Amino acid sequence: MKKTAAALHILVKEEKLAQEILTKLERGISFDHLAKRYSKCPSGRNGGDLGEFQQGAMVGPFDQVVFSCPLLKPYGPVKTKFGYHIIKVLYRR
Repeated sequence: MKKTAAALHILVKEEKLAQEILTKLERGISFDHLAKRYSKCPSGRNGGDLGEFQQGAMVGPFDQVVFSCPLLKPYGPVKTKFGYHIIKVLYRR
């Protein structure tokens, strides 16, 4: 059976903006608020919630981070063909 994970993410076009968002998260601003404000992904409307997905379902660099980074801690920026992501993994199974 494949591993699964649930994650939130914020997708932006510029690395500099991704770094600024990460700084705001470290200062305690909510992931939900920042995703709704900045994310270019439709999931931004839901606070960046991607739900649960199987390993291999997402684009390579994103998938690798989701299945290896620390849980519940914003991580990034991660560059993919879509832009720069800040990722927060909620759980892995």
